[in-house]
Amino acid sequence: MRSVLTRIQRAGFPPLHHMPVRDARRSYTLRSEVLDLPRAPLARVQELELPAGDGTLLPARLYAPSHDQLPVLLYLHGGGFTIGNLETHDSLCRQLALRSGAAVVALNYRLAPEHRFPVAVNDAWAAMAWLSQQSQALGLDSKRLAVGGDSAGGTLAAVTALRARDIGLQLALQLLITPGTSAYQDTPSHKRFASGYLLDADGIGWFFDHYIDHTDRSDWRFAPLHADDAEGVAPACVVLAECDPLIDEGVAYADKLRAAHVPVDLELYRGVTHDFIKMGRSLPEAGAAMDAAANALKKAFQT
Repeated sequence: MRSVLTRIQRAGFPPLHHMPVRDARRSYTLRSEVLDLPRAPLARVQELELPAGDGTLLPARLYAPSHDQLPVLLYLHGGGFTIGNLETHDSLCRQLALRSGAAVVALNYRLAPEHRFPVAVNDAWAAMAWLSQQSQALGLDSKRLAVGGDSAGGTLAAVTALRARDIGLQLALQLLITPGTSAYQDTPSHKRFASGYLLDADGIGWFFDHYIDHTDRSDWRFAPLHADDAEGVAPACVVLAECDPLIDEGVAYADKLRAAHVPVDLELYRGVTHDFIKMGRSLPEAGAAMDAAANALKKAFQT
């Protein structure tokens, strides 16, 4: 991990939070898969459009290792609600489909600052609602659904799982990879890893200032750790990195789920930073985390 951080520093890329949003998005897209595994070939990769609640058609992409009627994972990409897209997470989604044997539908939800909170939340929920009703039209199994994501996408996945519980939609699993769950960045890990560990405090502030008003941060749709209760939500696989500002709130959310009698598999990878799961060319921990996520999906879809 230290070697990866040194190489990133030597590359001389300016921090994303020092750029205009448009330039940050372009830069993130160009470098996002440099450390990822090569894009794995799959039997089925299909471009889709899913309707948002206001009728806007959102780009999405279906990944499937076969043409069978497979269970479905709705995947929500990371990027601080401000950057990221289908291309930045293409390799990861292919790996999850390949290793789990399930179909993965990745969603290009709308980003801030053009679309501030709660637009991303609503887009994620609209996609899940659509899959629960229409995925059979894609030849998929609408009765076996899961939701997942990394970083900000992990936040959206946790929120989507809570909302599914509230309306009685049964999900097999929530896959939360290095998620943000707290309203404020005031835990010890935010101080310990504030600078030099890939995701800096200034970057987190930049993302959130684009996405949400400070007065709205205690809303559970931004901070699922502050939801009234988590009883009855889908079982969780929580994947965390030791050297990540978000680790304390990730552990806290796993504890909240366990306290509500929700089954939780907590996978904590030592010595790695935020976004490590997208560094499979350099870090064996990335492959191990993908396998853990895939095994959790297999187990959830078999029960």
